[in-house]
This record gives sequence, C-alpha cells and structure tokens, in this order.
Amino acid sequence: MRALEPAHAAALCAGAVALLLADGRNRAAARSRLALAGSGAVQTPSRWSWRRPGLMARVGREWWCLPLAVLLAVVGGSLLPLVAGAVAVPLVRRRLRGRAEARARDRRADEVIALCGAVVAELRAGLQPGQALMHAAGAGRALGAAEPAVVAAVRFGGDVPAALRDAAGEPGAEGLAGVAACWSVAVDGGAGLAAGLDRLEAALRAEREQEEDLRAQLAGARSTVALLALLPVAVLGIGTAVGADPLRVLLHTPAGLLCLLVGAALETAGICWAARIVRGTRKGQS
Repeated sequence: MRALEPAHAAALCAGAVALLLADGRNRAAARSRLALAGSGAVQTPSRWSWRRPGLMARVGREWWCLPLAVLLAVVGGSLLPLVAGAVAVPLVRRRLRGRAEARARDRRADEVIALCGAVVAELRAGLQPGQALMHAAGAGRALGAAEPAVVAAVRFGGDVPAALRDAAGEPGAEGLAGVAACWSVAVDGGAGLAAGLDRLEAALRAEREQEEDLRAQLAGARSTVALLALLPVAVLGIGTAVGADPLRVLLHTPAGLLCLLVGAALETAGICWAARIVRGTRKGQS
C-alpha cells in the first residue's frame, strides 16, 4: 500500500491539471464559435455532455468530491479528508449551479439576438409584424415560458409589448424589452419596425461581443488563480513521490494540523481575494 502512494499522488495531480487545461480549451473554443457565428444563436454544447451518458446524468458532478475524499482518507489514514469532502459537496454544487445559470443566460441572450434578426428577415420578406414574430418565435427559444402569452397576444389582438416586457423579466432575455419598445413605436407612431429591430440587434450583438471580449481578457487571470490554487496539491504529490509522506505529517501531528488549517485559511482567502479583484475589474469595464 505504501508503494502505491506516489502513484496516487501523481494521478491526482495529473487529473487536476488535465481538467484545468480542458476547461481552458473549451472556453477558447466557445469564444471562437461566438466570434465566427456572425448572426443567429450560438449553440454551445455542454463540456461534460459526452462524459455523462448514464450515472453522471443522474448524479451531480459535485459528488465526485466524496470518492476523492475517500481516496485521500485511505492514503492518509485519517477521517479529516472525509469531513472536508462532505463540506465541499454543497460548495461545489453552488458553484456549478452558478456556472450553469450563467451559461443559460448567455444562451438566452443569443436567442434574443437571433429573434431580432429573424423578425427583420421575415418583415423584409413581406410578412406582417405579428406573423413575422410568430414565425421567428417558433424557430427559437428566445421567449421561453412566455411564448404562449406572446403568441396569444399577437393572434387575438392583445397587448404584445406588455407580453414582451413580461418575457424580458427572465434572466438573459432583457433584450426583449427593446423589442417591446420597437413594437410600441411601430404601432403607435407608424415607424418602421424592421429598421428599429435591425438597430436593436446590432446594439445587442455589440454588447455581447464586448462581454465576450472582457471574458477573454479575464481568462488569463482566472487560469492563474486556478493554477495557484492547485500548487498545494502539486506540492503534496511531489512530497509523497520523494517519500516525505506529507499527508502523515499534516493529518497526524499537531504541528501538521496547525499548518493545514492555516494553509487552508490562507488558500481560501487568496482565492476569494483574487475572485473579488476579477469581479471588480469586470464591473468597472462593463
């Protein structure tokens, strides 16, 4: 069992680095798809969809903290990794849920941009505004759960701008408020709906490109933070590989436990500080 500890540590380090590099490559690929999309919604496949055919489709990724904690508990001969793994599960779940919500908002924003372009194309093809909106809405998911209300308002002469403003209340669909404003101006003032939606599409697309450019600029900082967070894991792996047995020192000696607590606190503080700097930079440039 002792002879297998270096292999375990090396496997843990290699797996962490591989996941980080894969995340960077997939983010770069997503930015490239958005830049080359031109018009229409960008369909970004889930990074983990091909890895979750059965069990992973039913069990969240946050539960992988427990097998890792069990492995560390067996290697280190302590129950502390199990406690840390149990604490990490809700934290990782919250982080993953936040990332999923952000991706859903981005997809919804892309769908709204595509809706504007589709309505403009249908109007210029000779359709009436209501018909153009229904055709464009049926081809995408920009209206979300509010689509039946919007379609009913169009068909039965209801308040279409009000229905669009209600749909704009969902995350990522804020651009529908602009569609509602264009619709109101076109109905009340006789202005060209196609011209207004064309300008709105250009403005929304420019905003999305600015946001993606900012994310690309911050990707390097985030990768640096992730690498710094993985350095203690790499150090533990190297120490185990050379036979120093750092897990025994950290988990079974008073000085090691003190160093572990202080190091974990400093690591958490550093990650939170770096994340706050990144968020502040993003808010300042948005």
